Amino acid sequence: MTIDRQSIDAALATVVDPNTQRDLVAGKAIRKVAIDGADVQVDVVFGYPSRSQHAAIRDAVERALAAVPGIGARSVSVSQDIVAHAVQRGVKLLPNVKNIVAVASGKGGVGKSTTAANLALALAAEGASVGVLDADIYGPSMPTMLGVDGRPESKDGQTMEPLVAHGVQVNSIGFLIEKDNPMVWRGPMVTSALDQLLRQTNWRELDYLVVDMPPGTGDIQLTLAQKVPVTGAVIVTTPQDIALLDARKGLKMFEKVDIPILGIVENMSVHICSNCGHVEHIFGSGGGAAMCADYGTTLLGSLPLSIGIREQADAGNPTVIAEPDGPVAALYREIARKVAISIADKSRDMTSKFPSIVVQNT
Repeated sequence: MTIDRQSIDAALATVVDPNTQRDLVAGKAIRKVAIDGADVQVDVVFGYPSRSQHAAIRDAVERALAAVPGIGARSVSVSQDIVAHAVQRGVKLLPNVKNIVAVASGKGGVGKSTTAANLALALAAEGASVGVLDADIYGPSMPTMLGVDGRPESKDGQTMEPLVAHGVQVNSIGFLIEKDNPMVWRGPMVTSALDQLLRQTNWRELDYLVVDMPPGTGDIQLTLAQKVPVTGAVIVTTPQDIALLDARKGLKMFEKVDIPILGIVENMSVHICSNCGHVEHIFGSGGGAAMCADYGTTLLGSLPLSIGIREQADAGNPTVIAEPDGPVAALYREIARKVAISIADKSRDMTSKFPSIVVQNT
């Protein structure tokens, strides 16, 4: 008996991607359907990292195919293919870096660097190739948070090899200076240092480069917006009114320079007493959701005020690595999936597909 394609598509349309809530056909996740008499081969390919869920989706597809009358042998593969997406107009992609995600905040002390580190590690845990650039020139914290020490090696005297921590490529000004040496630099020196760290690091085939931004809306942010191909920005805030006021400024800055906002992470949203379990909103509640409503963006997740998150980051072993099966790590993984899905839904960058056209007067 020969199986027709319409029956297969109808079966596949009953399988829903748990992350996007779209069925596999509508979500364009079906890359290939091969029919040989009654035997069927299906290739499912997602545009975002989702390795931990591939087995469950494969089982769901096989069950759906098994319900097709007369079907024979079934072969189902599930994989992911992360591509480069559009950035600011007139800015070219970096070699070997497909997507750059800026993690920013309007003010310091809201957990931006902790979020950036765990976001990068969560993306890597789902099968993506990930790098972290510590763009906080005045207060680099990634060497400590990711538990990596040393100096980047230079094989040619002009470029640097990234260090590796927990499977993630890393570079930071913190690797190049003494730990207690203050960066007493003016704006042009800072922006030049950022540009060198970004472009003179030999990043190795990254799906995502997570950039930990310094707080505020100054020189580094402006340089990033004008010269660096940023796929999108994640804004980190706390529910506190003062933090939200500054976070709104950071969000508006990215909007003005045409960098999409991928969403907002609300840190320190609630404190749960480790002794009695009492729940208290120390910094207020609902601020992140209200900000998302005002600006039409997504609340990626709300994270608790937890001593464990702080202790793990200080020890160079962030939560996603220290407690991968814990509830907080699950929140970070959910945030990472939402960020990656938001990027996957954007237009692809096709500039590398076309030749450069130069017009010269002769």
